[in-house]
Amino acid sequence: MEKLKFEFKMRGSTDGKTNILCITSIETPDERKFILPDELQQASLHTVISNNEIFSKVKKSITKRNQFRKIWMTVTDKIREVYLDEEENLQFRDYYLEELTIDNNTTNESAQTTTLEKLVEKLIESNRKSDEKPIEKIAKELTINKFNNKTQNASQWLNEFEDECNRFNVTQDEKKIKLLKLFLEKSCIDWYECVLIKLTINSQWLDWKKRFCDTFANKGWNPIRYAINFKYQTGSLIEYALRKEKLMLETRKSIDVSTLIDLIAVGLPNYVTDKIDRNTLIETEDLYNELGKLEHLTNKKKPDIPKKVNEQGFKLKTPCTICKEKLNKVRFHPLESCWYKDAQEKEKKINNSFIAIETDEQNPKN
Repeated sequence: MEKLKFEFKMRGSTDGKTNILCITSIETPDERKFILPDELQQASLHTVISNNEIFSKVKKSITKRNQFRKIWMTVTDKIREVYLDEEENLQFRDYYLEELTIDNNTTNESAQTTTLEKLVEKLIESNRKSDEKPIEKIAKELTINKFNNKTQNASQWLNEFEDECNRFNVTQDEKKIKLLKLFLEKSCIDWYECVLIKLTINSQWLDWKKRFCDTFANKGWNPIRYAINFKYQTGSLIEYALRKEKLMLETRKSIDVSTLIDLIAVGLPNYVTDKIDRNTLIETEDLYNELGKLEHLTNKKKPDIPKKVNEQGFKLKTPCTICKEKLNKVRFHPLESCWYKDAQEKEKKINNSFIAIETDEQNPKN
């Protein structure tokens, strides 16, 4: 045989959610038609055909379910080896294909079967569309915060967004792109509108993902510096610890638990951490449990800190009284080295001398 006619058809998967390109039958030049069994119809199994240039054109021609094309292909050595035996019987994977015998009865049955298949596929398709949730309803169920490009790691946030999309079977690029807009805030929405004009809603998700990471990926140290240097000031100890943990996880999700506990603890006052046994902390929840027991320490105005001594044990600086009286300014330097000290003493001497003169004038010696 010099050529064979392959019938390509787009069929629905067993779950009805995706489309699969299949090779349903092979026809010879003498109009004999051979049917492939269902388990051998998937085009990806026919590597000899899928590697052919004609196959790429077939894929572009068949995009919707139930569309089909019958294509003649020259029988090359590779095709002959796969689909024909030595006697030119049609086969595939050591399985001889069944020849379809056509008569009036079978034609009617085949037509009825085809019609029934189309009705079933349409029913499955309509049920699938009715089961799909609106974008707004899916957005309410996603357990992810909106992106605002402040302290969040862009790549890490986008990976979490994709995980949530997969959890709710949001696999279509167009649907992902629409859903993304509902999880952006402030200037990020302006970015979305600009990219929408450039790429349109029918573009690929990978293009949006690349532009998102290129735009918002923070290559500087500010978020990390802020997260590490974040320390307890006032208020609840547990609220501080939760905020610190969130900042650290936003910058690096893969951080190990021990390091995370240490970074949270160093931001606490020493009088708090000194009361916690570090060896008993396995998870961050263990640290929160200990902090809950020590919340009463934060209610004191000066908990466990001696007067004029800070928490490191150093004496606190006191303002210079001369500068405060003379200039009404608070300056921290030793009283002995104050520049106004000598001027103050000279002023006192002058005032004393005037007082002495006035006394002599009032009480002259006889």
